[in-house]
Amino acid sequence: MKNFIIPVAIFTLLVSSCVSKKKYVALESQYTNTKGDLQKTTIEKEQLAAKFSAIEARVENYNTKINSLKSDNVTLERENEVKLSMVGNAAVISTQTRALMNETLTKVDVNALSKAKTLKDSLNLAIAYNLKKSIDILEIESSDDIDINIDQTVVMISVSDKLLFNTASYRVKKGAYKLIAKLAAVIKSEPSMDVMIEGHTDSRTISNAVVQDNWDLSVKRATSIVRLLESKYKVEGSRLIASGRGSTMPLVDNSSSENRRKNRRTKIVILPNLDKFFALLSSNSDIDK
Repeated sequence: MKNFIIPVAIFTLLVSSCVSKKKYVALESQYTNTKGDLQKTTIEKEQLAAKFSAIEARVENYNTKINSLKSDNVTLERENEVKLSMVGNAAVISTQTRALMNETLTKVDVNALSKAKTLKDSLNLAIAYNLKKSIDILEIESSDDIDINIDQTVVMISVSDKLLFNTASYRVKKGAYKLIAKLAAVIKSEPSMDVMIEGHTDSRTISNAVVQDNWDLSVKRATSIVRLLESKYKVEGSRLIASGRGSTMPLVDNSSSENRRKNRRTKIVILPNLDKFFALLSSNSDIDK
C-alpha cells in the first residue's frame, strides 16, 4: 500500500507541474498579445493625435480666413461709407457726408430749400448754413454783406469791403476782428485746409501817397488779412496765400454805386477735405443746438 501511495503522489506532482506550465504559456501568450495591442493602441493614438493636430491647424486656418473676411467686410463697409456722389463733373461728396448734408437741410429755410434743384445746390445750401452758424453770422450787424458759396471742392466766403476796411484804406477795422477771429477758428480747426485771401476792388481809379492803383490796394488788403490771421490768430503762415485781383473780376458791372459796392470785397477761399470739413461743421452745429 505504501508503495502505491508514492507513485500516486509523484503522478499528482507531475500533473500539477504540467498544468502550471500550460498556464504560464497561456499567460505569456496573453502578455504578448496585450503588449502587441498596447503598441498598436499607442500607434493609433499617435496617428489620432497627428490627425487632431491637422484638424486644429485647419480650424485655425479657417478662423484666420473668417477674420480676414470680417476685416475685408469692415473695410468694404468703410469704403462704402466714403463712396463718392458726383457734383457736376467732380466727385466731392461721400455717402456719409451726403447723410450729414440731408440732416442739415432739414434745418434750412423751406423757401431757400425749394430753390435747390441739384445736388450741388443742396450741398452749397447746407455748407452755407453750417458755415454761417459756425461763425455766428447772425451776431454780425450786416450779415447780408457776407456771402458763402462753394464750387466743387472750394468753399468761398465773400465779405463786403465795408465790413473790413474804410474807403481806399487797407488797414483792417477793429470792428472786423470779431469776424476774422471766427474765420480763423474755422480755418484752424481742420489742418488740412489751405486758405487764399483775395482782394477785389471796383473799377474807379485810385492813387495816393500809400496806394498806387487798384492792384496795389487789393494786394495790400489781402496781405493785411493774412498778417492778422497769422500774427494775431496764430494761423500757420504756410497755409495762407495773399492774392490781389484789382478790378479784373467784378461780380456785376461797375455802372452804379450799388454795383461798385458789391464789387469791393475780400474773398476767403478755403480748399478743404470737404468730407472732414462738412462733418466738422455739422458737429459744431449740433453743439450749438
